Amino acid sequence: MGSFDLFMKRTFDITVSLVTLLLFLPLLVPIIIALRLTGEGYVFYKQERIGQFNRPFFIYKFATMLKDSPNMAGGIITTAKDPRMTPLGPFLRSTKINEIPQLLNILLGQMSLVGPRPVMKKSFDQYPEEVKSVIYNLPPGLTGIGSIIFSNEEQLITDVKERGEDVWEFYVNQIYPYKGELEMWYQKNVSFSTDNKILFLTLYSIFNEDKSLIYKSFKTLPRPAYMMATA
Repeated sequence: MGSFDLFMKRTFDITVSLVTLLLFLPLLVPIIIALRLTGEGYVFYKQERIGQFNRPFFIYKFATMLKDSPNMAGGIITTAKDPRMTPLGPFLRSTKINEIPQLLNILLGQMSLVGPRPVMKKSFDQYPEEVKSVIYNLPPGLTGIGSIIFSNEEQLITDVKERGEDVWEFYVNQIYPYKGELEMWYQKNVSFSTDNKILFLTLYSIFNEDKSLIYKSFKTLPRPAYMMATA
C-alpha cells in the first residue's frame, strides 16, 4: 500500500473504532459488571502477541477463560464448550463481543480493523520463514481473511479431538500452513476495497457458517488442502 492508502486506512481505523466504542457503550457497561460478578471476577484479559514488524505487544479482550487456563489441560488451544470458559465465555466468544476491547489496541496504533490476526509466539514460530518475514508488514487486524475462514475453528478443533487425533499436530500440519497461505494472499491483495469486503464477511460469518460467499467474493483466494468439518 502507498503512503496515502496507509493514511486512509489509519484514519478509517480511528474513526470506526471511536464510533463503535460509543455505540457499544450501553452494552459494554452491563458486560463489565456481569464479568465482575461472575467467574473469577476479572474483566479484561491481556496476552502477548506478535505485532507489526514482528514486535510483541499486549492484546486486550474481555475475559472468557479461567486465568490459569493455559496451564490446564488443553493448553493454548480452545475447543467448543471448553470447560475452562467462564459463565459468560460462550456468549462473548460466539458473538465476538470478547474482541471489542481490541478497539483500544487499534486506537493505540498497535492494530488495524483488518489485517493478519496477531498470534502468540509459539504459533508464530510454526509459520514457514517466507510467511514470517512478511505477514506483519502491515499491522495485525481485529479481523482478517484468516479470521473469517476459520470462524468455526473451535468447532473444527473439537471435531479433531473427538476423532482421537492429535490437536497440536493438526494445527501444525493443517491449520497453520493454510493460514499462512491466506495471509500471504492478503499481503498481495490488500486494498481499501478488500478490507471493506472482509469487514462485511466478518459480520456475515457471525451468523452464517457457510464459507462459499467468501470464496465467491475473493476468486483468487487459496483453497484448503483438506475439507473443514463445517465448511
